[in-house]
Amino acid sequence: MPSFVAPTRDSRFIINEVLKIDNYGALPGFEGASTDIVDAVIEEAGKFASEVLAPLNASGDQEGCTRRQDGSVTTPAGFKEAHGQFRESGWGTLSAPEEFGGQGMPHVLGFAVEEFMSSANMAFAMYPGLTNGAVNALLVKGSPEQQATYLPKMVANEWLGTMNLTEPHCGTDLGLIRTKAEPQADGSFAITGTKIFISAGEHDLTENIIHLVLARTPDAPEGTKGISLFVVPKFLLDEDGNPGERNTLMCGAIEHKMGIHANATCVMNYDGATGWLVGEENKGLAAMFIMMNAARLGVGIQGLAQGEAAYQNGVAYALERRQGRALTGPTDLDEKADTLMVHPDVRRMLMDARAFTEGMRALALWAGLLVDLTHVAASEDERTSADDLLGLLTPVIKGYGTDLGYKTATDMQQIWGGHGYIVENGMEQFVRDARIAMIYEGANGVQAMDLVGRKLAMNGGRAIQALFAEVGKEVAAAKGDERLADLAGRVEKANGELQAATMWLMQNGLSNPNNAGAAAYDYMHITGIVALGLMWLRMGQTSASALDAGAEDKPFYEAKLVTARYFGERFTPEAGALRRKMEAGAEAVMALPEEAFARA
Repeated sequence: MPSFVAPTRDSRFIINEVLKIDNYGALPGFEGASTDIVDAVIEEAGKFASEVLAPLNASGDQEGCTRRQDGSVTTPAGFKEAHGQFRESGWGTLSAPEEFGGQGMPHVLGFAVEEFMSSANMAFAMYPGLTNGAVNALLVKGSPEQQATYLPKMVANEWLGTMNLTEPHCGTDLGLIRTKAEPQADGSFAITGTKIFISAGEHDLTENIIHLVLARTPDAPEGTKGISLFVVPKFLLDEDGNPGERNTLMCGAIEHKMGIHANATCVMNYDGATGWLVGEENKGLAAMFIMMNAARLGVGIQGLAQGEAAYQNGVAYALERRQGRALTGPTDLDEKADTLMVHPDVRRMLMDARAFTEGMRALALWAGLLVDLTHVAASEDERTSADDLLGLLTPVIKGYGTDLGYKTATDMQQIWGGHGYIVENGMEQFVRDARIAMIYEGANGVQAMDLVGRKLAMNGGRAIQALFAEVGKEVAAAKGDERLADLAGRVEKANGELQAATMWLMQNGLSNPNNAGAAAYDYMHITGIVALGLMWLRMGQTSASALDAGAEDKPFYEAKLVTARYFGERFTPEAGALRRKMEAGAEAVMALPEEAFARA
């Protein structure tokens, strides 16, 4: 059976030492986030994830969810009890607003907890995770009455939430949705239509489920300009605000999926279900993007989380499995074979995993801090700067983070060899669960196009210029330390490749949009390399300073410097190759006629 121990030491290092959360103590929400509190929250969350959620991961995957004839869904054994513990311990309230019953703690801390829970049991973590996005949408677009009605229960995780976008004929192209919303005399709407791939669409964890549904009102404009957002509860509320009459909506089926079996991914049928408009009519897509952007960051964390869980089990196997001898001669003469750890190719996969997961953790937690700063930074300029960087990095965290999270899971399965292909050893579940993260909440090709087609050009390229400057600043600071000089030079070169790639897009993407489309994926990966390089520069400088100060945990910081060096040597060179691929343009990509793709 696979095991998982939350990487609490690494998360504390990033939050307390690299991001220096104490420096923000004067900002709203950070007053209670002292180092002691951060450490306590992280350690307790780690225990909950490791001791309560992780033991249910394999059994939940094997059992899956069951749909009854009445459309109700039963989650796997132990899930309802685990959610009760989750709710009673207040984990869902951590970063939620205090006015609705939340603890008001910084999002950066919530992101760390989210990672632990997704590593331990991704399918379980999705149930409360989606609720956070629904809460955010109602906070920004909901009426005061809607907020008072739904948010206290949702923040407390007494009710969970969903987002209903996709329909059988449309996924990313939401302008094609057909679900109808007919206005009623009492101000409500009758929602009719079918939604598919609805995560946590039906379950037995809570007494009510609050669906946020995209639909069209009569005479709405075609395309995305005619979409509205509605709040549609599973149970209508009585005069006291408690669940009463069942609404006319139902889970028609549970999708049979490659992974995340313990999360109920539902076909949802709405048959004149009563709903209420959220925000303005025909402005629903803007409201839904609040949920989607939060979800995209969450999915990026899922990529990291599955990579981390797989890495831990890859390490455990490599330390105990004996196969062959070291190329330089036997290392353990008392045994007939050495452990897998002596083989450079195994080390390569483990170091790739280590460099990615630790770098990605730093990037995800920095994004959590940026989420906080967009709301509470001391000046408008600081809030704008944080929002710029967050918007730019969101598709990178989702796209690059899940691409490499999946690669890490498959590499760790590879270390197990044939045993990694056997179900009871658990490695194949990490691979299956990680795969969906590259697809949902906007497939990674869509993330790349969002980065190239929208985020680069916003505000005259202000965000990408800010990233260039941030990397340049850290490069200059690191060059003076011989332990980091080589890494700094390599990240500087990768940053130069990103700048050249950006210029190429400006010169070639506008004249031929297919050039931008063909280059977007590689551009996203260059940006990911540079972003992780920035994180490794910061972690390297922090570790070097700690060693200079005589830190007690010397091996921890020394390992950071070695992994930083590995990242520089093994990851940053890819930026140049990716840029050269981009510059090949779209001609060969688009040259074949459509009929040539079919085999005779």
